[in-house]
Amino acid sequence: MFATQVGSDIQKAIAFLQAGETVAIPTETVYGLAANAFNADAVVKIFEVKKRPTFNPLIVHTHSLEEVHKMATAITPLASQLMEAYWPGPISFLLPRNHQVIPDIVCAGLPQVAIRIPNNQVTLQLLQQINFPLCAPSANTFGYVSPTTAKHVLQGLQGQIPYILDDGPCGVGIESTIIECTEDTIIMHRHGGITAQDIEKIVDAKIISGTPIHKKPLTSGQLKSHYATNTPLFFDEVQQHINAHGDKNIAVISLAKDYDGVTNFHLSKSKNLSEAAKNIFALLRKLDGQFDLMIAERMPNEGLGIAINDRLHRAQATMK
Repeated sequence: MFATQVGSDIQKAIAFLQAGETVAIPTETVYGLAANAFNADAVVKIFEVKKRPTFNPLIVHTHSLEEVHKMATAITPLASQLMEAYWPGPISFLLPRNHQVIPDIVCAGLPQVAIRIPNNQVTLQLLQQINFPLCAPSANTFGYVSPTTAKHVLQGLQGQIPYILDDGPCGVGIESTIIECTEDTIIMHRHGGITAQDIEKIVDAKIISGTPIHKKPLTSGQLKSHYATNTPLFFDEVQQHINAHGDKNIAVISLAKDYDGVTNFHLSKSKNLSEAAKNIFALLRKLDGQFDLMIAERMPNEGLGIAINDRLHRAQATMK
């Protein structure tokens, strides 16, 4: 057990990481549970703290394209274009890994590794001062709602990690997009902070969806059930669920709409999907345990709405 500290001391975080410990770090997407990606023993601690199955691969975070080339054996021109356009940023690339430096535990023994450069100045400063990249899945118990503040991390992992590097609320609030680029095709393995429309602005390539559910996933975010709250969550068909559970204390999460006979919570009164993405995980955490059940409205199926719908669908998967 640790006396978990919360602070803004980058050097303290570095000292723990260099000692092979796990530390929570801020990113623009969600807070990550970080450990030395080159140290298999340190990476194992991520799985132990999160109670994450080891068949579920991790994303590696670094600070420069030069470092990416050390970890990946090939990068297509298509991937290079998108890296130049959106790094640092909320997009990860599934690349053939250099087996000499990336341990099997990082990738569940698979031949590819997901890598990104996060767009958070505190974490970039940290990464620039250490000689190893960081694995950093969301800093919470596996399967629960991802944390977007240091307080969220402390609520879930107090006593289990030594340090939480605090840089305030996450700006994007939803995990990174994960893509794989061939010579002429982009495979969307996970929708996230960079949308398909964003990608289409940069490259003229065919975009296809990867298989959404894997018993043994290729990368993060592909398991059927994830982001689950303790309070039962129903997704879509809001009025139908209200009618079926009218005797219960119900919270409805919508973009900006009000429903009768329930307590309404809006993700964005201006119907801004970027604002909604930033708010969704924090709102789920706030409401969890306060109501008999939650019902979430389907977002517009465009841009970041696709990523929000994906998270909500996975959060309620166990209810089916």
